[in-house]
Amino acid sequence: MFAYILRRLFQAALVIIVVSIITFIISYVMPQWFGENLAATYAGKGQTPATVAAIGQKLGFNQPLVVQYWNYFTGIFTGRTFGNGSVALSCPAPCLGYSYITSQLVWPKLIADFPVTFSLAIGAAALWLFFGVLGGVVAALNKGRLADRSIIVVALAGISMPVNFTALVVALLVQYQLHFMDQIQYVPFTQNPWNWALNIFWPCAVLAFISAAAYARITRSTMLDTLNEDYVRTARSKGLPEWNVVGKHAMRAIYTPIITMFGLDFGYLLGGAVVTEKIFGFHGIGFDAVDAIGRSDIPVVMGVTLMASFFIVAANLIVDLLYGVLDPRVRLG
Repeated sequence: MFAYILRRLFQAALVIIVVSIITFIISYVMPQWFGENLAATYAGKGQTPATVAAIGQKLGFNQPLVVQYWNYFTGIFTGRTFGNGSVALSCPAPCLGYSYITSQLVWPKLIADFPVTFSLAIGAAALWLFFGVLGGVVAALNKGRLADRSIIVVALAGISMPVNFTALVVALLVQYQLHFMDQIQYVPFTQNPWNWALNIFWPCAVLAFISAAAYARITRSTMLDTLNEDYVRTARSKGLPEWNVVGKHAMRAIYTPIITMFGLDFGYLLGGAVVTEKIFGFHGIGFDAVDAIGRSDIPVVMGVTLMASFFIVAANLIVDLLYGVLDPRVRLG
């Protein structure tokens, strides 16, 4: 098991390094290939050649690209100092650089906004797991009946409707048509737990509705296959109650696909619910990404990308380790 964990950790670290290289090439190397002066972009309006040259020297844009990447990558772990002397800018680890727009450190900004994204991810995950798995089990146990067909229709609707449409409809109904709330806005949990839950519920419901549909479908199909297995028939022939047959025996088969989907979905969501956060005005990681892309704020875009990739890789690593715990054959494969 220890060797298995080491292999997975090494693979995860390698993926993060590859993602950082690709992100650096897209964000820094390619713009310079196409003639963009990153120092001029950072300087903004009212720039002078002397200002652009000074910024290029301070941020290291005049150095070879290999050196730029190495400074960026090592700065994540050891911190960096931009420039020297009295105008030097210190960036403590983990250093993701300074924003082109606000000239503020990227990492503290992302950390400050992360509780919003984390709240959305936790709330949405709880909703889609409960309703998705429950709906899939109910549909499988009532194959061909009204409950089964109704759940399938709702699942297809959830998968078919894009998140931007669903989020806009929910925001319109809740705030302007039904007047459940005057304005949906994020309230910190430590400030008011009730208002936090009340406001976070609606964007969580949007995210959960879309994901729960996929969970319901995979649960239904897996459960239908499992109910026809010999060991399930044997359990029924022994006279075990139906809840015991379904809950103790048949449900085991859905753990693997559900864990796989949940790890990917939850890791992706921790990287920012981009559309949902933007529509509801929740200033999380996804909101930062959209805002940074619109303003060509490269350090923030790279910071969000690296953070999102870290969570996705971490989620996959946890899923792999769970496989190793649940199924010893995986460790020996």
